[in-house]
Amino acid sequence: MYAAHFGLRELPFGITPDTSFFFGSPGSQEALNTLLVAARGGEGFIKITGEVGTGKTLLCRKFMATLGEGFVTAYIPNPYLEPRTLMLALADELELKLEREADQHQVLKAITQRLLELAAQDKRVVLCLDEAQAIPVESLEALRLLTNLETEKRKLLQIVLFGQPELNRKLELESIRQLAQRITFHYHLGPLSRDDLDYYVAHRLRVAGFTGARLFTRAAIRGLYKASGGVPRLVNIMAHKAMMLSYGQGKQQVAGSHVTTAARDTIGVRRDIWTWLAAGAAAFSVAACLAWVVAR
Repeated sequence: MYAAHFGLRELPFGITPDTSFFFGSPGSQEALNTLLVAARGGEGFIKITGEVGTGKTLLCRKFMATLGEGFVTAYIPNPYLEPRTLMLALADELELKLEREADQHQVLKAITQRLLELAAQDKRVVLCLDEAQAIPVESLEALRLLTNLETEKRKLLQIVLFGQPELNRKLELESIRQLAQRITFHYHLGPLSRDDLDYYVAHRLRVAGFTGARLFTRAAIRGLYKASGGVPRLVNIMAHKAMMLSYGQGKQQVAGSHVTTAARDTIGVRRDIWTWLAAGAAAFSVAACLAWVVAR
């Protein structure tokens, strides 16, 4: 597409959680440090919350990649599972082979034995659950019981919950107050600041191979911040579209008008900027640009 035009090895603004693009903004770096300190300290439950698109999944994967050889990680991306199925998912992550008809007691027994084996090898096991706000209350209680497993020295299993703010409301339920009390470390991942967004865009371009000067004009950065509110996923979507528009016009720089058009074409941008968008809208639409690029 436009990679060669801008001198890039790869596209810089994908929305898949590629850890090579992890940006250590003050917020994300503090969240990562919180996770690492808590995990290495052997805490039972850790919680990370953030609005949609703020980078929780990318943070989760960066965290798992950073832990090192002393840890065994298990990852469940969709924990909307009843207790037995959730246990089976954990067993699968721990590479356990179970009978298909194994009941919950048998599954728990097998998991416990595996955790003891790993502890004997001086391995710590960390279970990361993404989209944790979707976990049924009964399954949250099953997770709490899992953290009861311990040796004389430490917990056999640590659990990290990554979820949207709805997770906090779920944890306020009286029925799972014991779990909420066990969360000793937590962090809320917020959006990027205006300055961080500028560095974020430059960082992703650099990782993708850009070696030139400023590719996004200051007006383009202002537009990205106004439209996205600093939410990284929205920044990525609009920056990608804006680069397509610039490429489609044969430009070597992304201007504010490109971002304006990209924002108008993007679901989820801040509603309070439509007057600003209408005043500066470019005539060259994203759809027209895509058609032109395909025709080439």
